[in-house]
Amino acid sequence: MFPASRYSCQARRCVRLLQKIKTEHATPQLYTTLHRRACSTVSTPRITTHYTIHPRDKDPRWEGVEMERFADEADVVIVGGGPAGLAAAIRLKQLANKHEKELRVCLVEKAPQIGAHTLSGACLEPSALTELIPDWKERGAPLNTPVTEDVFSILTEKYRIPVPMMPGLPMQNHGNYIVRMGNLVRWLGEQAEEVGVELYPGYAAAEVLFHEDGSVKGIATNDVGIAKDGSPKDIFERGMELHAKVTLFGEGCHGHLAKQLYKKFNLRENCEPQTYAIGLKESVPKLTFPGGLLIGCSPGFMNVPKIKGTHTAMKSGMLAAEAIFPKLTAETLDSETAGLHVPEYAENLKNSWVWKELYAVRNIRPSFHNYFGLYGGMIYTGIFYWIFRGKEPWTLKHCGTDANQLKPAKECTPIEYPKPDGKISFDLLSSVALSGTNHEGDQPPHLTLKDDSIPVARNLGIYDGPEQRFCPAGVYEYVPLDTGDGMRLQINAQNCVHCKTCDIKDPSQNINWVVPEGGGGPAYNGM
Repeated sequence: MFPASRYSCQARRCVRLLQKIKTEHATPQLYTTLHRRACSTVSTPRITTHYTIHPRDKDPRWEGVEMERFADEADVVIVGGGPAGLAAAIRLKQLANKHEKELRVCLVEKAPQIGAHTLSGACLEPSALTELIPDWKERGAPLNTPVTEDVFSILTEKYRIPVPMMPGLPMQNHGNYIVRMGNLVRWLGEQAEEVGVELYPGYAAAEVLFHEDGSVKGIATNDVGIAKDGSPKDIFERGMELHAKVTLFGEGCHGHLAKQLYKKFNLRENCEPQTYAIGLKESVPKLTFPGGLLIGCSPGFMNVPKIKGTHTAMKSGMLAAEAIFPKLTAETLDSETAGLHVPEYAENLKNSWVWKELYAVRNIRPSFHNYFGLYGGMIYTGIFYWIFRGKEPWTLKHCGTDANQLKPAKECTPIEYPKPDGKISFDLLSSVALSGTNHEGDQPPHLTLKDDSIPVARNLGIYDGPEQRFCPAGVYEYVPLDTGDGMRLQINAQNCVHCKTCDIKDPSQNINWVVPEGGGGPAYNGM
């Protein structure tokens, strides 16, 4: 049994197995291709040596290292310490405490502290929070700034055109609060611990574990890493396996972890798992499968015209908890180890205000994909949402995944941006410095490629290297070869802020974002 964590390293140390290992400091992660040909030569250790691409049993760096992990059992494991995951954890323990049932709920979060990887200056609709914790004001929830005014405008190159905010439009924010989401998430973590949830910050869920029958068994966390300046030197601290009857995949389920689930259970047909929810029928995948459920941001419950998703994410977690609890505590439970299937969660969600709210706005974002663009979408919204509240008998389609929207560079005109002035606009590296992001240099790389020849031969050759522009942290750079007769892709993984844009937006779908060691990444501290 793990003791409850207080967001410190002590909670991790109690479950680590220590073992010595010799390793070399990783050299920069580079890819070279001469004259932009498809045939590439790797001048340094391959980035794709990460165990999700090349198994560690075939990697000479891990020769002789014991791969067995510490294993533990829980009733419910939750991946991701965001609003949805924490809401689900709190609701489960509320029900267990109310009905005097023993229920072990464990939540793993890759950030070193709960809330450290949460970046959002959000306008929060408190409906779900009020349902979950009715006395949140008395408990000191960090909702201190109520919205006092809404302003909606169209900006041109020289003018601001005010647009009247008609009653009933989703952009209205009466009764909402301006919050720093990292602070709210940290407070939710405190409420979760108070009701008995076990929190494990600093543990990154690296892979999904399956039973022989195909159901989800739980998750394996990533290795913590190799001590550099700490004592003792060269100590390798192992990760762990957490087995559960039900695993909830929330805000932490993106990148490689999500792909495992989507591929295993075919959760969304003809749609990539990286596509964020901007409609409803086309965007929300199958939500349940044997041993697991998708909640919060992993399936995508954002209300785009509202520009809000926290309240719907939290409510999805609460509905999942309410569907899971009676099955977990049923005396007729056939097995204490097999993964439980809880299709009732999806039905409960479709009967809730979440589905009603999202269904009403399902056509707003797709309506902008028309000949009239922005203005056509605004007209559609004004007529069909404001008047009919989304009751039109059709559902518009999206254009496809983000990765398929890029045009070849030869069809586009480069945008000349003015240099950052340091007052209104800022350069990437200055902004990255503010994020406090950091990764140990001697860990396996977490930005992996499926094919080393693609970055230069295709992404640079056809699309002019979009990685350099869609990454907000300047992680990807195309730089000249030392020989001067070609280019190479340089990946500065140390700067990665875990946004996973590269995994989603790469036009070749060649980048496979996997979790780095737990505890690394940004340190937003309530930003």
